[in-house]
Amino acid sequence: MSQPFLRVEGLSRRFGDHQAVADLSFGLARGNILALLGPSGSGKTTTLRLLAGFEHPDAGRILVDGMDVAPLKPAERRFGMVFQHYALFPHLTVFENIAFGLDRTEKAARAARVAEALRLVDLAGFEARGISQLSGGQQQRVALARALAPEPRLLFLDEPLSNLDPSLRERTRGELRAALTKVGITTVLVTHEQEEAFALGDHVAVLRDGRLQQIGTPTALYETPANRFVATFVGRASEVPGSVVAEGRVRVGDVEWPAEGSASGDVTVVVRPEQVTIGETGLAGAVIERRYLGGRALFRIETAAGVIEAEAPVRTAEVGDRVRVTARRTVVFRRDAE
Repeated sequence: MSQPFLRVEGLSRRFGDHQAVADLSFGLARGNILALLGPSGSGKTTTLRLLAGFEHPDAGRILVDGMDVAPLKPAERRFGMVFQHYALFPHLTVFENIAFGLDRTEKAARAARVAEALRLVDLAGFEARGISQLSGGQQQRVALARALAPEPRLLFLDEPLSNLDPSLRERTRGELRAALTKVGITTVLVTHEQEEAFALGDHVAVLRDGRLQQIGTPTALYETPANRFVATFVGRASEVPGSVVAEGRVRVGDVEWPAEGSASGDVTVVVRPEQVTIGETGLAGAVIERRYLGGRALFRIETAAGVIEAEAPVRTAEVGDRVRVTARRTVVFRRDAE
């Protein structure tokens, strides 16, 4: 089995009494995209800065193609970086912005590098334009082209879409993903938005308080969370108390639902809205909120076990209606587990 192109082993960083990153280890295959996801203060930005060389680790190794780059300065690592606010020069053209880091390259080679970088991000022909003439998504791709022009071994993106209007983000996510896939460069990005992490990352690493909670594909994180934190942080989920009555079965209130997970006895039951059915049988409750989602709605239903969210057609129920709910799939965790 081949070794990961990027391998992080026992990476740690402390600032005074604050443990920003604690014993972080993971691997990433060549050409894959890893999204670091977590709430504020989870350590994702510090992790990115450690990988890029802007922070020095207290312990651990950062291996790129088998070589430990932790002792090296940022400029010696041959990595590319796209910052949160792009750091483009408004008084320079697109060509001049991309060529800025190629000053030591021979003129013809520099022009060829810029042209290739623009082609990779689908901006060929934009060389003479000013930065103010570009949309937010185009500026983001210019920043990406500038990072790609020196032909880095690794690419790092710090909240790459955070300064775009919400209406632009979805389209730009697709453009960014297409560009990264086209280049085939190994990439690590930081985001606090789950939708962005799932759209961009081949793999997602969920961090909390500087520690890795789980790393895997978006599907694995969503469907088989490693712990309660991942289950409730990734996607919408309801939590209600229950008790395991048999393997694969959990009692919630006066009903039994299917359950996945190794916990036994008193447990916390986690259920996704799309796994809840509103019908004539199941746990009794009352609709306390209906949130319109288009052709469907998110219903919040108060039951004896707690509030449960369900996704269903808009006309399924009205606020105040008495209904019954059934869960087709749940995941259970030990009651005292985080």
